[in-house]
Parts: sequence; structure tokens; C-alpha cells
Amino acid sequence: MNKVCVSSSFFGSTLSLSSTFKPHFSFSFLRLTVYTRCVRTMASHIVGYPRIGPNRELKFALESFWDGKINADELEKVASSLRTSIWKEMADAGIKYIPSNTFSYYDQVLDTTAMIGAVPPRYGWNGGEIGFDVYFSMARGNAIVPPMEMTKWFDTNYHYIVPELGPNMKFTYSSHKVVDEYKEAKSLGFDTIPVIVGPVSYLLLSKPAKGIKKTFPLLSLLEKILPVYKEVISELKAAGASWIQFDEPKLVMDLDAHELHAYTLAYSELESSLSGLNVLIETYFADVPVEAFRTLTSLKAVDAFGFDLVRGRRTLDLIKSGFPSGKYLFAGIVDGRNIWANDLASSFSTLQALEDIVGKEKLVVSTSCSLLHTAVDLVNETKLDAELKSWLAFAAQKIVEVNALAKGLSGQKDEAFFQANAAAQASRKSSPRVTNEAVQKAVDTLRGSDHRRATNVNTRLEAQQKKLNLPLLPTTTIGSFPQTMDLRRVRREYKANKISEEEYVKAVKEEISKVVQLQEELDIDVLVHGEAERNDMVEYFGEQLSGFAFTVNGWVQSYGSRCVKPPIIYGDVSRPKPMTVSWSTLAQSMTTHPMKGMLTGPVTILNWSFVRNDLPRFETCFQIALAIKDEVEDLEKAGITVIQIDEAALREGLPLRKSEQPFYLDWAVHSFRITNCGVLDTTQIHTHMCYSNFNDIIHSIINMDADVITIENSRSDEKLLSVFREGVKYGAGIGPGVYDIHSPRIPSTEEVVDRITKMLAVLESRVLWVNPDCGLKTRKYAEVNPALRNMVAAAKAVRSQLASTK
Repeated sequence: MNKVCVSSSFFGSTLSLSSTFKPHFSFSFLRLTVYTRCVRTMASHIVGYPRIGPNRELKFALESFWDGKINADELEKVASSLRTSIWKEMADAGIKYIPSNTFSYYDQVLDTTAMIGAVPPRYGWNGGEIGFDVYFSMARGNAIVPPMEMTKWFDTNYHYIVPELGPNMKFTYSSHKVVDEYKEAKSLGFDTIPVIVGPVSYLLLSKPAKGIKKTFPLLSLLEKILPVYKEVISELKAAGASWIQFDEPKLVMDLDAHELHAYTLAYSELESSLSGLNVLIETYFADVPVEAFRTLTSLKAVDAFGFDLVRGRRTLDLIKSGFPSGKYLFAGIVDGRNIWANDLASSFSTLQALEDIVGKEKLVVSTSCSLLHTAVDLVNETKLDAELKSWLAFAAQKIVEVNALAKGLSGQKDEAFFQANAAAQASRKSSPRVTNEAVQKAVDTLRGSDHRRATNVNTRLEAQQKKLNLPLLPTTTIGSFPQTMDLRRVRREYKANKISEEEYVKAVKEEISKVVQLQEELDIDVLVHGEAERNDMVEYFGEQLSGFAFTVNGWVQSYGSRCVKPPIIYGDVSRPKPMTVSWSTLAQSMTTHPMKGMLTGPVTILNWSFVRNDLPRFETCFQIALAIKDEVEDLEKAGITVIQIDEAALREGLPLRKSEQPFYLDWAVHSFRITNCGVLDTTQIHTHMCYSNFNDIIHSIINMDADVITIENSRSDEKLLSVFREGVKYGAGIGPGVYDIHSPRIPSTEEVVDRITKMLAVLESRVLWVNPDCGLKTRKYAEVNPALRNMVAAAKAVRSQLASTK
């Protein structure tokens, strides 16, 4: 038995990945014993782990591969090193049930699409093992064909690639990634649990392919995809796997009887293939409804059930009222969605109660969901102060928390570790930096009013048109322009004190001037300043608000190689001083065109941050709304008459259970209205939303009472337009995106004309705006310039057509 004693840095040991992908320990506050061999038998499990690497190694490798700077072998070498380090990290921390196949080059749902060979015909795939060319074409598109739709993964900021399925699709075993990664781990000495998106959730997360009726029953394909799953299972068994994990997150949704029955059918059909394997079904992100719980726990082929006990606290009652005898419970007690240190004492008490129900041998301590949704390793945060750092746990620290709880249940409780955790919990509750009485009083005064603008939107639009004098089908962009390498370098050097503030301001001014000049040359109607001074649409504002803290390396994957660095909201929020006024007024002074002031809305700041868990989310959102309200009114006073308040994440925060959605929508929409309720009729308020299914909340969007909304449309096959075809009337300005900015593909003028024409079939020309789907920050000017030129040309062409028909 090997025993390693090390000194710990915050609550527990942290395993970090160096630039050569070799784990090493780093520590500070207390002494902790880590067992590298004996505790591997403890009942601990991780649902999934971040794949980007502690320093975004995968991001940079992917982008180098896409740019042709490295080849496929070099990309695979980086990926292999990351996988090895992740498995070793979990093993060294003492995790017994280590997952494999949670790594992905882009997205786990896309991986499943590749596994079953569900490739849309437009990608020209003719069978065989799916390689990077087809895989990345589905994810990103190419010069000839657009990518598949991308949308939010449940209520997270992660995006998945939506499968496109139809009755004539032939399913074949076309990617051996699941088995290959299991074998890879085994060759390195790690006996893992292979993880696969379950067959029923996969189909329920899909959509009918283009040309297929929307009413096509996707679950009718279940019998066609199960043979592929059987082949995968057979290969895993032959390779020596003893466990298999199916992620079936759709079980937390409000499913009908037919959908629930599909689970019974699927796992009954797979039962003989699964014989000899221990089968775990994982659910996460919410409570499992009663009927779904009964369906799930009655599956004969399944030996273990994983539940989110952080966001699904009511599931505890279901477990207590009737958990099947002899089955394993994988208790998701450590939060996989947030970065606060676990309250170990409280979790330990919950686990002891569960142990009495399911038995010591059948209880496994786990994370509430994949740690994909949290930052990688707190050890890399050198600028957070010791007190705040003691309140936090990133993925590497959560592994340690999981194992510490498992050790405690087995009689090996590390008292020093638990005591340090209790001290930090007490520190956070009593810290004066968390509370601001003035902010709390201001929020209390909000009750009793819905904070609407004084006049209706039609009256406001008339007043705004008189002032702005915009043409029919006005053109605009969403806000950001490309963040060039030079611009990023200037910002890095300024942060590192390598250049003066004067030099930094000069560089940003020059970039804004270029962006303004470019838009004037393109003849765009309502301009933006390009956001050259901003690192991120949420972080930029959080850095200027009280109650926020920021990481150096707390990156989280959003999609593909795209990563975000969410701020940490640890206390009450207020705005000490104006945040954007000087840059917006500078940009307006450079042009006679209207210049949009660009702000991020309170709901998006909330949903794209790691939010404090000691206060209801709506109270924090109201605090942010009041801060943004101050900024809106200062912009208006400075002469900015068009102000965009982005609420890209409004739909994302919608609770998964229908019974909980009205309350969320009420306070989320109210928060937006708070920000602009006091402006003049002549001040035009825009908002923007992206990459979600908005049709089911369209009435809440209307209730936001914005003057103009720009919204993702092109990548979802113009799904948004269907809501207007079905009779919903929208009297405010609206700009359904005319081309997808998340792909390098440049749309032709004719293609954009076609999109605008489709929009005019359901929307009045007087309310329609022409704009891209989203901001241009991640694109290159070589793509942006021709795309915008074609967009403007298309708008002018349609204007001419409309004029000629009058």
C-alpha cells in the first residue's frame, strides 16, 4: 500500500496540469493526507470532467489545427496528453469510478451522432470511420455547406450540436471513440466507466432533418439506433469494461407517458447486451419527476442511478420514499455547476441519511453533474485573496471534496480537512465584504411596481423614427467586431503594466476609429463602436461593479474551442461609477450615424457568472438591474439615443420544470424592464438573444417591452419565424439574424436576400431589421468585411424590390 503525505493549499489537495500535461501538487493552508492506492476502493465517482485543459490547451490546439498550423497527429497528441492527465488526476485523488469518453474534440452529442453515423447528407459522407473533416464540418460548416444547429445544453451556457434525423437515415457504427478511449485508459492502468449519451435522451435532444415534418416522431428511430448501441456495448465488454454509464438528462424534464415508455423499451431491448456489465444511468440539472423516477428505478437492466442532489433537492424525498433494494445510488452531492466549496458537514449529514436507506455498500459519492461546467483548477488563481479563495472549489478541488466525503463515510474522516472547511463556511457567512445594506434597501423598494415605460412601443417607435430617420430594413450589427491579435496583445500588456494607460487608450481609440470608418464605408445604418476595450461581455462589466471577483484562468467551455471566464458574484452588487459612457460618446463623436451604447443585461450577467448561493438568484439579479439602470440613464444624458441591453442568456436560465418557469420569467423580464424604465420615448432600447429555442417564451420576450430585439435565427433553420407564422403578433422592431457568425462561411448577397424575403412573409417591413446572428468578436476581418458588405447589399436590394411594388 502506497501512502503519500502532502501539504494542502486550500481545503484540499489540488492536482494541476503543467504545460507538459503532467500533474503536480500545489498547496497552502493545511496538512492533508492523500492516499494514492488504498482509497481507490472508496465509493467515489465523477460524472465528467472539463476537457479544455487547465490552460486551455485543447482550445489552442484545435484552433491551430483549423488554421493548418498543426496536423491531425499533433492535435491527437495534445488530446491524448490531456486525457491521460485527467485520468491520473482522478486516480491520484482516490476516485474509484473514473469516467472515460467525457473528453470531446467539440461536443459529446456530436460524438454520439458520429458514433451512430447520423451524418446529414450535405456533408458528403459515404460511410466508414468518421474523421476530423466530416466531424468538424458538422460542427463548424465549411466553404460549401453550413454547420448543424447549435443550441444550449439544458439551462447551462454550454452549447451542443443538434442532431438532424429523419425516417430514411441509415444508422451504422461509425466512430469507435467510446471503445478506443476505454482501451487507451486501460492501457495506462485506469479501469474507467465509459460514458455515452443515452439513446432516449439523444433522440429527444434531436430535431427532424430539413424537409422532414416537424411532427416526425423522433422516438420512432429508437429501434434503428439501438443496434449500434449494442455493437458499442459488445466491444466494451470484449475490451474488459465492468461498468457503463448512460447519461439520460432528459429524464428531469416534464415527459409524457409515451416518452417515459421509450426508456422502458430501450433498456429492455438492451438488457441482454448489457448482461455482465454494471449499468449506471445518470440524470442531472434538476429534480427527477415522480413518474420518471418510478420508470427509471424499475428498469431491470440498470444497476445504479445517479441523481443531482444539489439542484434536485426534492429527489431526496423520492429516494427516501422508495429506492429499489440492492441498487446503487450515485449521490450527486458536490455541485458541478458552481465554484463554491462544498459545505462538507451538511453533505456528510445528508449522505449518512442516504446510507441508512440504500446501505453502505451501495452508496457512491458523486458530483451533481459533469464538472465540465466549472473552472478547472483553483491552484492557477494567483490573484484571488486568501479569504475569497478559501470559499471556492474548482473541478480539481471538487474531486478532493468527493473523495473526502467518501472517506468519511468509510470511517477515514479527515478531521483537519472538515474543520478547515467549516472555518471557511463560517468566514463567508460573517464577512463584511459580502453585505451592502444600501443595496439591499434599494432592492426592497422595487416591490410593488412592474417598472414599465410610460408609453407603448408603437408611440415610442414613431418618436424614435422622427429623431433617427432610418431607412426601411435598417442594418446594424450586434456589437462586437473582431478582436485582433494586436488588440489582445495591447490589452494583455496594459493589464501586465507593460504599457501606460495613455498608450492603451490611444490604441483602443485607433481601433474604434477603424471600426466606425469601416461601418460608414459599408453604409451600415446604426453603428457600434466594436467593443475594442472589452475582454468579455460579462467580465468587462463585472470588473467595474462591486461584489464581483475575477479569475486569471477560470475558463469554462462554451462550445468547441470557445471558452468563457465567468466572474464570481460573491456579495451585494452596485455600480461605483459609469462604465461605458466615455467610450460610447467618443465613438458617437466620430460619426453622424446613430451609435449604439452597448450594455450587458442583468439576467445575462447573472446567468453567465458563478453566482453566490447564499441569496435567491432573483435578488442578485435585481441588484444588477439597478446598476445597469444607472448606466443607461448616464448614456442617455450623454447624448446616446440608441442603447442595446443584451439579454443573450434570458432563455438559458429558464428552469427545466414547467411548474417553476413562470416565477423565473416574471423576475427575469422585470429585471430587464428595471434597466430602462426611466428613459425618454426618443431613446431606442435594443436587446439581443442568441442560440436558444425562444418560441415557447415569445410572450415573455414581448413583455420585456424593448423597442428592437435582435435574435439568433439562421443556424436554427429559421425556427424563430415559425412562431410568427402561427399567429403571434410582434409590434416592436425585430432583427432575426440573416447569417451565422459562428461559422467562417461567408454568405452571398443572394442568400441573405432569400432570408430577408422569408422574414417578410411573416413580419411587416416597418419592424424588420437586418443584422448578423450575433457579435463578430470571434471572426476575422477577412470574413467580416465581405459578409457585412453582402448583408448591406441584400438589404438595399430588398428595399428596392419593396419600393418598386408600391
